[in-house]
Amino acid sequence: MAQKTAHAYIKGVDSQPRKVGIVASLVRDRYVSDAIVILENTPRRAAKPVMKAIQSATANLMNTGSIDTKTIAISRISVTAGTRMRRYVPASRGRALPYEKISSNIFVEVVGDEKAKKAAAKPAEEKKENK
Repeated sequence: MAQKTAHAYIKGVDSQPRKVGIVASLVRDRYVSDAIVILENTPRRAAKPVMKAIQSATANLMNTGSIDTKTIAISRISVTAGTRMRRYVPASRGRALPYEKISSNIFVEVVGDEKAKKAAAKPAEEKKENK
């Protein structure tokens, strides 16, 4: 059977890459069905965007053709730093102290086996006409 791959890239997740990376490492190299169960029971805020990225990559794979849903696995998941927004917080004596709001980018690649194609049905033999 041939394997097919698909990916999803979620940009601008409002969590730090360090925190999202911890959640991503929980589901790395697992089947998608197992990963979804793990993420549903993970009490971290970053679990929701990671689950959304996995479901998006799975949907992209299902749209490419007939894929066996039991064989879909996460082949690669990575978290990188996204854009940083500069913000300021008020401080004493009328000052403003700068800080950065850090975002994350999540990349998920899934792989799955194609379903075995059924053999074409043999055409019904024509009955010989009696003359």
